Amino acid sequence: MLMNHTNQTEDDPFSCYSPSVVGYRYFAVLWGCAVTITGTFGNLMTILAFVLDSRLRTRFNVLIINLAVADLLYCTILQPISVDSYLHLRWRSGPLWCRIFGLLLFLSNSVSIITLCLIALSRYLLVAKRAIFDRLSSNLGLSLLLLSAWGLGLASFGPLWSVYVFVPQVCTCSFHRTRGRPYTTILLFFYFIFGLGFVGVFYLLIYRRVRIASKALLRYRFSRRSSRKKPASSLQGTDDSRVESGTVNTCSTELSSQTEQAETKDEITCRKTFTKASESAAAKHCTSNTVSATPAPPTTASSSNPASSGDDGEFKRVTHMCFTVFLCFVLCFVPFLLLNIADKHNRAPQVLHMFCANLTWLNSCINPILYAVMNRQFRQAYHMLLTRASAPFMYLCVKKP
Repeated sequence: MLMNHTNQTEDDPFSCYSPSVVGYRYFAVLWGCAVTITGTFGNLMTILAFVLDSRLRTRFNVLIINLAVADLLYCTILQPISVDSYLHLRWRSGPLWCRIFGLLLFLSNSVSIITLCLIALSRYLLVAKRAIFDRLSSNLGLSLLLLSAWGLGLASFGPLWSVYVFVPQVCTCSFHRTRGRPYTTILLFFYFIFGLGFVGVFYLLIYRRVRIASKALLRYRFSRRSSRKKPASSLQGTDDSRVESGTVNTCSTELSSQTEQAETKDEITCRKTFTKASESAAAKHCTSNTVSATPAPPTTASSSNPASSGDDGEFKRVTHMCFTVFLCFVLCFVPFLLLNIADKHNRAPQVLHMFCANLTWLNSCINPILYAVMNRQFRQAYHMLLTRASAPFMYLCVKKP
């Protein structure tokens, strides 16, 4: 009986049955259902939060929403079909939908990678080239970027329409491993090697830039404290001798002039670098302290520091969140890519191929969780949406006798 079933599956191009994966498929189905529910609910909440909460409707968050749309496409439309194919160990939607599925799958992944590149680039321009960032993040610039992301993804994987087939090793539809070469090899290198490497380089540049800016601001604050303390200490060191007094006054004048020059240099550095990282709060702090003829009292300095530190901290938190999203994408796809490179002749167990393919599913549902954990504004917006959604049920519960 088992022999007859095996022969049938070998003749069926849409079957992925194997005795080694009969038990694993139930784990894959539960995994896929969790991804479908979590990803659809989370990405839909992200889009609604952007639409309803005015604090989230920023130019940068438009890229976050584009990433959520790509993930929603996968979780809502493609993931349930994958769950069905794993449950029955067979593709039941026909050859036409298999091609459509393969095209939408790689379109979603390519748009996600392009959007991650745009996010990393925009974070770098925000701290290094603010004028360019303002031009790119205008209404026209953002529209062109988003259309280009989807257009490039479609133009890249659309020509593979004739080679999208059912792949039994992962029980889903994808492009044929050999019929699409060398074009498919070039595409994978461009998106997964060059594209993700591009993102990593820009986050490294952001880290270096922000670190240099933070050191410049610390030097500036230290010079301000020194300029307030040194004149007072030099006056206390004078005595009644006119010669010594003149000498001390001369040294004190030279010291203060050197301090002013150092302050001017640090002030310029602070205004040119750290201003971009904290998006204007640190610039106001630097300018207000240097323009005034009389040094501000310590209470004023301490009151202005939290504002600049708060903006700088917010910039770092958002950048950390974006880097974590990128890192999760890499961790989800690297095992699958490495296995396909190493196992050219399909000698690895089918269960291993399926598990690595299933690991990529997590990428489409994990981003909203990261937003909720690492971003206060998204967390508050999610809470507001859940409160509004649960209000009718709470009202019915209270009204019940």
